[in-house]
Amino acid sequence: MLATISLCHDAWVKKSIALAPWLVLLAVWEIAGRLGFLSKFILPWPSLVFSSLTQELISGALLSDVAWSLLRVLGGFVAAVFLGTALGFAIALNGTAARVCDPILNFLRPIPPVAWVPLAIVWFGIGNAPAFFLTFVAAFFPIVLNAAEGVRAIPEQHFQVAACLQASPQMVFRRVIWPGALPQLFTGYRVGFGIAWMAVVAAEMIAARSGLGHLIQVSQDVLRTDLVVAGMATIGVIGIGCDWGLRRLARRAMPWENA
Repeated sequence: MLATISLCHDAWVKKSIALAPWLVLLAVWEIAGRLGFLSKFILPWPSLVFSSLTQELISGALLSDVAWSLLRVLGGFVAAVFLGTALGFAIALNGTAARVCDPILNFLRPIPPVAWVPLAIVWFGIGNAPAFFLTFVAAFFPIVLNAAEGVRAIPEQHFQVAACLQASPQMVFRRVIWPGALPQLFTGYRVGFGIAWMAVVAAEMIAARSGLGHLIQVSQDVLRTDLVVAGMATIGVIGIGCDWGLRRLARRAMPWENA
């Protein structure tokens, strides 16, 4: 009983320490605004942002924008997970695939996702399709690179042991390649999702009529900086939540990492 109470107390202390800088920042920000050091037009203070955020929630507009943004980013991200993982494994395991794909990937990878926006609009028009494409492009390259590096990082001794045990190619993949690549692979998923989340917001500011990016763009046009900050805060909170979900999924997929 005492041990359980002590663990709960330690967890509460750690969470309090983590939240303390945020609470201090918000308090200083609010006080500076109310004392006149910050203009509510240039940088609206937290209470104004929270009020605008609450109004958007009550009206249902914010939930609709969040749903559209999540739909678009998840669509492109899921496609990037499947294709990027498969291509990364192929590059790491097949020398011909590496020689063919590496130059193309190295050429396309430095191009920012936003640079694809004009072509995406020409190819797909305005709406969901260009956002799906841009989130796919944003997530694809980190996933490919981390998948390939994850396989290459597996010690050669693991493959030698599998060969000594006469393991089939399917068994080698299930017992050696897949679990060995998972740590690096989940790093790629987390990085890819973060970039895809940024890309979908940029795409919605230019090529969509809904979503959080569209909310920020429209709010800027009507000089509602409180809604701009509210949209940015929502993007940050959802990004933290999604990254937390991916980390939880990684812990479930790799129980040996937490042993």
